Amino acid sequence: MSTRPPAGPPGQQPYAVGPAESVTRRPVGQPESAAANRSWWDSEATEYYAEHSAVLGDAELMWGPEGVYESDLRLLGDLAGRDVLEFGAGAAQGSRWCVAQGARVVATDISGGMLRQGQALDRDARPSSARPSFARPSYAQCDAAHLPFADDSFDTVFSAYGALPFVADSAGLLREVARVLRPGGTLAFSVTHPIRWALPDVPGEAGLTVRSSYFDRSPYVEEDAQGRATYAEHHRTLGDRVREITAAGLTLVDLVEPQWPAGADHEWGGWSRLRGELIPGTAIFVCHVPAPRAGHD
Repeated sequence: MSTRPPAGPPGQQPYAVGPAESVTRRPVGQPESAAANRSWWDSEATEYYAEHSAVLGDAELMWGPEGVYESDLRLLGDLAGRDVLEFGAGAAQGSRWCVAQGARVVATDISGGMLRQGQALDRDARPSSARPSFARPSYAQCDAAHLPFADDSFDTVFSAYGALPFVADSAGLLREVARVLRPGGTLAFSVTHPIRWALPDVPGEAGLTVRSSYFDRSPYVEEDAQGRATYAEHHRTLGDRVREITAAGLTLVDLVEPQWPAGADHEWGGWSRLRGELIPGTAIFVCHVPAPRAGHD
């Protein structure tokens, strides 16, 4: 899972950017966005895991920073014997969980640093009475917009905040995912709920007042002193997501807006119990590839 929450409009970001950086909202093409985010996640991989591992775990599929897990939601169905792809896998916690359910899993990410963090987790895992062996996926570094797999390669594809928020051409990415899915296959992905883009990314009271237009699709961009993007995150409305899903030939079967879990009092960027009990922070889209009808090719 790779999710750094967007910082909101310039001047409202809750974290500090480097002394040579500025924050803006401006158009960002696919090559610039991919290069910026590959570099950012490479440099932050170790620190990101150290900061969030208590909530992420090492072998859990967590759909959102609220702390909602596939072990509770069961959106992917029975994975035993399935060929599964996780794109934007980060350190592959979700992939590792799927392997433990009996799936054959490939974890991909644009960031080699994040995948190396996942491989380090595999190496450091220790058997226990509760877990005599540690499940390990396969790894492949690639841009999710250009998957190096043949058509109809996977039964299930998923991503928890991976890739989609960080690509300029999310419609093209979904077409690519649909290409590698088998007829009747499942795609599930989570992203920041679009309503959160209208609010400052602050977990307290200041994060409850609308400051930006929900309809402003301008990407959030951090730049260096030369104006080059060092981090970019892209906004889509709910309607945008639905149109991209259907244009890719997928059928949307569920949209899950998880409530803040009982007993969860952690904060993660702008996520908090205060906000999570009032508005959704995460949107999970569950889609199917239509299976051919009997008697039709």
